[in-house]
Amino acid sequence: MTLTATERFHLKKLIKELEIYRGRHTELVTVYVPSGYDIIKIIQHLSQEQGTASNIKSTSTRKNVEDALERMVQHLKLFKQTPLNGLAAFSGNVAEREGQSDVRVWSIEPPEPLNMRMYRCDKQFVLDPLIEMCNIKEVYGLIVLDRRDANLALLRGKKIIHLAKTHSEVPGKMKAGGQSAARFERNRELAAKDHFKKVAEYAKEQFLPLITNLKGILVGGPGPTKYDFLNYEYLNNDLARKIIAIKDLSYTEEFGLQELVDRSQDVLAAEELAEEKKIMGTFFELLKTKHGIVSYGETEVMRVLKTGAVDIILLSEALDDNAIEEFEEEAKKLGTRVMIISTDTREGVQLKEMGKVAAILRYEM
Repeated sequence: MTLTATERFHLKKLIKELEIYRGRHTELVTVYVPSGYDIIKIIQHLSQEQGTASNIKSTSTRKNVEDALERMVQHLKLFKQTPLNGLAAFSGNVAEREGQSDVRVWSIEPPEPLNMRMYRCDKQFVLDPLIEMCNIKEVYGLIVLDRRDANLALLRGKKIIHLAKTHSEVPGKMKAGGQSAARFERNRELAAKDHFKKVAEYAKEQFLPLITNLKGILVGGPGPTKYDFLNYEYLNNDLARKIIAIKDLSYTEEFGLQELVDRSQDVLAAEELAEEKKIMGTFFELLKTKHGIVSYGETEVMRVLKTGAVDIILLSEALDDNAIEEFEEEAKKLGTRVMIISTDTREGVQLKEMGKVAAILRYEM
C-alpha cells in the first residue's frame, strides 16, 4: 500500500515529535493494538500492569509508570472499539526536569492495518512499526536505452533513483575503410547483442533483488532499439514478465529517464506521482491562460481561502509543519480539498520556489 503525501506528512510529524522524548528509566509506555483486536482486552491487560508497577522500587519511576498507564487506560476507554487499521498509542512523563510531572498521551490510527500487538515500557517510545509504514515499499524499474547508451533507475514514489549506466561499442553507421558492407553490418549486430547482454545483466543485478516490491518495469528509448533489446530475450524471465510499458522517447540518459516517467502517466495513473503532476500541470496551465482562477503565496492564498473561493489548495512539503496545519484547519471549515506536494518532481520544486502555497479557485477573482 502506498501512503498519500498527506498521510505520510501527519505520520512523520508524530514520529518526529515522539522521537525527541527520553525517559530517565523504563517509564515511557508504547501500545500497539492490531487491526480487529478487542480493545477491551488491551485495557484489562494495562490495568493488570498498573498493579505490577506498584512493585517498582524507585519511587519516581513507579509514579511515572503508574501515571503513564493510568493516562493510557483512560485514553483507550474513549474508543468504543479498535479503529479499522488498529491503534498506536504512547504515554509518559515528558517533563524536562526530574521531579516534575508532564504526563501526555498520543494516539493514531495508522494509515495501514497493524498486524502486531505490543505493550512495552522503555526509555523511549517504540516507533519502528510507524517508521516502516513511512517507507515507500513499491518501486518501478526504469530502463532507457539506444544502441550507444543505457541507463537503469528506480522510480520510488516520485523520485528517480539512478542505479547504473553503460556505454556500448556499437560502431556508427558509416562503414570503416577496407570492410565489406556485409561484414561491417555483421560486426555492428554482434556489438549490439553484446550491448543488450550487458544491459540485461545490469537489470538482473539491480532489479532481481527487489522483485517482491517491484510493481513493474518501464522500458523506453529512441527508435526501434528498445524492441530489438526485448526481442533478443536476454532479459531474465521474471523481469521480462514485469514489463508494463514500452515507450518511444526523444532522449536517453537522465533526460530520457524523466521523459519515460512523463510518458508513462497512463500506466502510473493510479499512483500519487501522476496525481501530483496532473494537478500541478493544471495549476501552471491555468496560471498561463486563466490566471484569475489561481492564487499563490502564503498570505494571498490564506486570504482567498477564508472567502471560501478555493477549490483545491496545494501545499509544498517544504512548508513549515505549523503552517500546513493552519491551512488544513481553515480548509476543513470550507470544504476545500488539500494536497501536499512533494519536492521530488520538477513541478514540486517549482511550487517550492514560488512561495510553497498555491490554489485553484472555484471561480475567477
